[in-house]
Amino acid sequence: MYLSIELQSFGVYILTTLYRDSESATSAGLKYFLLGSLSSCIILLGSGLVYTYTGLTNLESIYNLITVSENTSILQGLSLGIVFIIVGYLFKVSAAPLHNWAPDVYNDSPTIVTIWLTIMPKISILIFLLEIQSQIGNSLITIFSLSLKNLLLISSLLSLLIGTIVGLAQSKIKRLLAYSTISHIGFILLALAINTEQSIDSFLFYIIQYSITNLNTFLILIALGYVLKNNSQSILDSFQDIKYITELKGLFFNNPLLSLSLTICLFSMAGVPPLLGFFSKQFVLYSAMQSEYYFIGIIAIIVSVISASYYLKIIKVLHSESKEIVEIVEIVEETETQSSLSSLHSFMISTLTLFILLFILKPSILLNSTQLLALSLFYY
Repeated sequence: MYLSIELQSFGVYILTTLYRDSESATSAGLKYFLLGSLSSCIILLGSGLVYTYTGLTNLESIYNLITVSENTSILQGLSLGIVFIIVGYLFKVSAAPLHNWAPDVYNDSPTIVTIWLTIMPKISILIFLLEIQSQIGNSLITIFSLSLKNLLLISSLLSLLIGTIVGLAQSKIKRLLAYSTISHIGFILLALAINTEQSIDSFLFYIIQYSITNLNTFLILIALGYVLKNNSQSILDSFQDIKYITELKGLFFNNPLLSLSLTICLFSMAGVPPLLGFFSKQFVLYSAMQSEYYFIGIIAIIVSVISASYYLKIIKVLHSESKEIVEIVEIVEETETQSSLSSLHSFMISTLTLFILLFILKPSILLNSTQLLALSLFYY
């Protein structure tokens, strides 16, 4: 498991430095590599502790040992090793308080690489955390004070607070989305920490929703980059990233379809009904309240309302008029043939946007799948 996730990380390290002539991209790649190596060392330290106390590296064998062993020292050493492994992986998914690298790396990386940073590594690591939590999370609670559940709950609470509060002060679009990601990780970890059939169902559903919405948001930002800086047809020829939120000013009047698609994605992230993001947050909060996690559930509701303000800030900028609108429209019309999107790019944006918007019409397809996956973990 460690080697497979590290091989995936190596690919992302290389992608981050894709623009070798860019100082910011090289800096982001180096920072990501060094801090990723630090988290890998923490994971290896935890793995070493697990092997020292148990002599095992196979997950199934470790699960069996926990169920039959009565040796307190072995179980405590195993718990400590598992905690180090979890901390290392929380570092990689940019969960608070181990999140400081994420905003800088996301902001300095090319947007097309940031898509991979925000989605692919997180999915694999979160599924691995689900494996550990569903198998041995409950056993560790009684034998080690810093249990896996408490660790996830603390990280979830800090992620919700930091991702929301610090995100309010951001003026750069990708830094804001980085803190938005940290806040979403807080919801995901909350569902994971509860560890019931319903919470795991909401955990899987939230991961799918998060991946779809983030993918569509960054694809739209790349497309809007063509509208603003249409100097070349190839995305690798020059930087076409949108850095600041103010660069989006008045784009609704130039390209209403892309602007409306971005607005739908942002509303979904904010949890506005009847979009896809609303249902994911509702399921997590409902499972938290049903399992009597009232304090963190109320905190999650409050930060969800507060975080809607910085999504609304982007939407306000998108739809606000500017004196430069007429000039930009003329430029866009002159270079329309140069800045046209590929058919695949347009198809992906339109498909994902419609899925987010029209999910409420046929929710059973996705909900049945996540429910079956959750039940298979508890009744296999």
